[in-house]
Formats: sequence, structure tokens, C-alpha cells
Amino acid sequence: MALLELSNITRDFGPPSNRIHVLRDINLSIDQGDFISIIGQSGSGKTTLMNILGCLDAPTSGSCLIDGEEAAGRDPDQLAALRRRKFGFIFQRYNLLGTLSARDNVALPAIYAGLKRSQRSRRAEDLLKQLALTGKENNRPGTLSGGQQQRVSIARALMNGGEIILADEPTGALDSESGLMVMDILTELHAKGHTIILVTHDRKLAAFASRTIELKDGEIISDTRRLPLSTPTPLERVEEKHGITFYSDQLAESFRMSLQAIISHKLRSLLTMLGIIIGIASVVSVVAIGKGSQEKILSRIKEIGTNTISVYPGKSWGDSRSGRIRTLTINDAKALGKQPFVLNITPQTSTNGNISYRNITLTGQLNGVGEQFFSVDGLELEGGRFFNETDVKEDNQVIVIDNNTRKELFPDMPLPQVLGRTILFKKRPLVIIGVTAESTNTFGPDSGQLRLWAPYTTVMHQITGDKVISTITAEIADTVNSQAAEETVTRLLTSRHGTQDFFTMNSDSIKETITATTGTMTLLISAIAVISLIVGGIGVMNIMLVSVTERTGEIGLRMAIGARQSNILQQFLIEAILICLAGGIFGVGLSVVIALLFNHFVTDFAMTFSTTSIVAAVLCSTVIGVIFGFVPARNAARLSPIEALTQK
Repeated sequence: MALLELSNITRDFGPPSNRIHVLRDINLSIDQGDFISIIGQSGSGKTTLMNILGCLDAPTSGSCLIDGEEAAGRDPDQLAALRRRKFGFIFQRYNLLGTLSARDNVALPAIYAGLKRSQRSRRAEDLLKQLALTGKENNRPGTLSGGQQQRVSIARALMNGGEIILADEPTGALDSESGLMVMDILTELHAKGHTIILVTHDRKLAAFASRTIELKDGEIISDTRRLPLSTPTPLERVEEKHGITFYSDQLAESFRMSLQAIISHKLRSLLTMLGIIIGIASVVSVVAIGKGSQEKILSRIKEIGTNTISVYPGKSWGDSRSGRIRTLTINDAKALGKQPFVLNITPQTSTNGNISYRNITLTGQLNGVGEQFFSVDGLELEGGRFFNETDVKEDNQVIVIDNNTRKELFPDMPLPQVLGRTILFKKRPLVIIGVTAESTNTFGPDSGQLRLWAPYTTVMHQITGDKVISTITAEIADTVNSQAAEETVTRLLTSRHGTQDFFTMNSDSIKETITATTGTMTLLISAIAVISLIVGGIGVMNIMLVSVTERTGEIGLRMAIGARQSNILQQFLIEAILICLAGGIFGVGLSVVIALLFNHFVTDFAMTFSTTSIVAAVLCSTVIGVIFGFVPARNAARLSPIEALTQK
């Protein structure tokens, strides 16, 4: 049985209206161990015939049998398997990958056969040694002479066994001495049992072959044998590996080759990453600014009392009848204080009047509060003490003043001397026992207002004579839902009053509103920043499409030596993912630099990074690599090997 057998092969190119017939009714049989030269003038169809024999191209019609099995109708991966197992290609222009060493160029076919890295490196070095290239294993093609490059190409053709060597004008780019060396190598390979198919236009080189086939205008015009067919000799072959380790090795090799391609084109890779870097940095920075400002606002809210519910007379703020509603009492406050979800309760009353000390008279507000008020309201002392439960029960004439009052009444007096001084409010003497620290609270009362606090019993019994209070403030346990607590407070007081003649203000609602508002703004700005990510992704796709176009020769070579479509798809997809992933990491790094500069120059609040946003940003960049890298990778995988080789 013939090793290769062609029957009635034709190959046409172009549309029906302008059809070009390159091969016409070719019938050819090639036995194992033969040495054939195919000669003819340029355009006679020599290379096309070789491409059909090597399963790089498909005939328009006719039959091509390899080991008695039809090659036509096989899918691209099955044809790639045939090329890996049966063929070794030697090209006129060597087709070596400039980014790989001589060793790695030779070992390339064995990657797709699943041979382990150590095994293929060892075999590649042995082949280079046999071809007198010892010491050149780590050299890249650019540092080798033409003859040395062609010998590397021959070693690559032998890597998986090279049962059939297809040599297309192997000496066409060499000087005469190097050309004769290559022909001697081919003759030696034939003697070892390899089937050699040589395409040449030089009849002197054709004379090295045992059999010469001449083409003219796509037809065989002569087929002569100079030497008898030699007895086939068994050849060493690389057995393909399969299984879980095979697929993991294929993935690892695709990753390594993708990394090499990125490193070898540093500027292009960096420009491709730029859009992703800007997009990721924008998103992470915007989220960090939003989170930092949100935390600052929430800390300000905390200063006026976290998780508190305040009760006021009337229907709402601005109710003109609220001054006439006098139903809030101390007993209401005590009833609320008995609720299990209430941590602290403080009734409040207030009155405005003149504050006097010696010859200084001012107008200010005196707030009558309970001993728990300061804890609920988040006030802190600068000096002295807050009044206690005993002061409230005994109507003690004590007072706590704020810093504004201290500065106005005692402008040059040190704080320790202020404590214990007696001031008059509406001509009633009150002893200063504490001074509150300055507050930066944005949501509190006007910072220019004078505020003073005394026990509500003292204010009601000795100053105003009121029987009712103006406000009740309750601090709610953190474990309790503030909305549910607010509803309970409303029901309790409504049942006590017989009607709802009051309204409540939940500080947690303010916090939730501000949190939602800042979150919405962050989301809006982030959405705008995501646009730059999409633009960056489109940039990645464009660059990868250009990269596919630039590297069609590489793709064709990989397919010629046995790469599957999945190998090509995997390599280009991993390359796009790595570029986007690196862009994401650099983007996060850039946002950290932005944060350092921002926090150095802006003191009002700090950018606060969210682990979730950083992880999401990196994942997002990876997804962009998958989405926008898939189309170029798929286009690369779908290329025809012969079209890719001829478009380089």
C-alpha cells in the first residue's frame, strides 16, 4: 500500500468567472522511503501540490489517501493531528519564531504532541547536536546565519519523527555551500528511512533524489526514477500524550508562549493596557472617594447621636401649632425608658434668656436635659464633669456650658479657673461644673450659638415653671431595627395621648438616606468610569486584531507543525487576558498613588479603599480580556494554515 496516493486531484483558485486552474488531474503514488523531487517552472503548481500532500491545503476535487485513509472531509484538528504525526516541513524562508531560542523553535511541534518540557528540550538538543549546532541552543534566529537557521528548521521537522519530510525550495535563500550542506542532510535523512519530497526549480538539486516528477501548467509531464526504491527503515517517533496532565501542560505552554509574546512587544502591550489602566484606576479611585466621603459624613452624624429617635410636638417641622401642643411630659419619657430596646432616655426642655457674668451680658439658650443626654448626643468634655442623676433628682443649680459661651464670658481665663464660677441665667444663679469640647459636627446647631445645659428639673422648677417638656430623645440598641423601634414609640405615645400630636425623627433614617445618596452618586460616577473600561476593552480588541494580522505567519507555522484550533484560540485569548489583568493590577497601583497624593493634599476626608471594589475591578479587567479577546482569538484559530503562511 502506498504511503501517499493522489487520484484525479485538481486545485482551482478564484471566483467561477475568473477561475485559475493550478493543478489538473494529478495522479501520483508515493511509497515509504522514497526520495522525490518535484520540479518545474514558477507557477507550474509545485508548491500547491506539496501543500496538498502535507494537508496544508485541500484539493478542489479528487482523492488524497494517506496510509490508505482519505484526508478530505477531516476537520481542522484531525488534519493537524496528521501533520503532527506524519509530516515535517522545511520552508524556503525557515519560518522560525524570532522570539524563541533555537532549542524552543525545534521543540515547538512536540508541545502540541503533549511531550513534557524536559523530554522535548532533551530531544531538541540531541537533534541540534546531530546537525552540528552544538552551542547554538540558546541563540535566537536573528543571531544565526541562513544555513544555521535552515538546519534549525530541519531539526524542527524531525522533532515528532518526520516520517515524511516536505522541503519547499530549502536552498532557495542559501549560498551554494550552505545549500549543498542542506542537500547532504536530506540525503542522509533519506538513508535513515525518511520519505523526502523536495520541491525545487534547480535540476542539479533534483538530481539528489531517487525519483523526479516534473510539472508544467499544473500537469505531470514526466515521472522518472533514477534509483530503485530503498527498503524502509523503522523511524523513532514521538508518541502523543493525552489525559489530564496533557491538558494542563497545554494550558501552561499557552500561558508561557502568551507571556513571551507580550514581553517581546513591550511597547505595543503597554499601549494596549493603557485604556484598561485608566479605566480601573478611575473606578477604584471613584469608589474610594465615595467610601471616604461616606465614612466622613457618617462620623459627623455619629456626633449628634447614633441610632437615636427624637420626639417633638406637632405634625412636622414648621408646624405653626407645635408651640400650643403641650402634651409631652416627663412621664412619657419614663414610659419610653422602660422599653427593652431603649438604652438611654433624656427629656429636654429649653428656654432663651440673658446670660450674665459680672459686667458681661449675652443672649443664649439653656437646655434642660437628663443626665443621659450627653451620652446620647455624643458630646465630649474639655474639662470638668457632666451633671449626674443626683443633680437631676435634687434640682441642683449646676450648668455645663459650651466653648462658645466660655470664650464670650471668660475670654482670658484658663479653663480650670472657669469651673466653679457662678453665672446668672434670667437672674438665677447656676454653677459651672463642665465645659464641652468644640464640635466639628456639620449637622448640629449653629456653631456661633451659645448653648448651656442644666438638669431639666432645675430648668422646669426654678426657671421656666413648665410642667411639660419640648423633646424626648431615646438611644436605641444597635441590635434593634430602628424603623421597628420608631413604630413602637409612635404606638406607645399615641395610646398615652389619645392622638398622634407629635412626630419623630430617626437619626438612623438620616444615616440611611445619606448612605443611599452617596452610594447612588458613587454608582453614577463609577458607571461613567466604566465607559473608559469599555473603551479600553475595544482598544484591546483592535490591537489584538492587528496582532493577529501581523502574526498570520506565526499562526500558519504553528498550524503547519500540528497546532490545534484550540491551541491557537487558547494562546491569543490568554494573551488578551494577561494584558487586561496586568492593566487591572497596574490600574489598582495607579489608584493607590492617586490616593496617596489625594490624602496628602486633602485633609477634610481620606480616600478609603474597598477590598470588594479592588477585587471586582481586577475581575472586571479579566472579563474584559475574555470578552474583547475572544473575537481576535477565534479569528486566529479559524485561519487556514496555507492562507496564513502565504499572508505573512
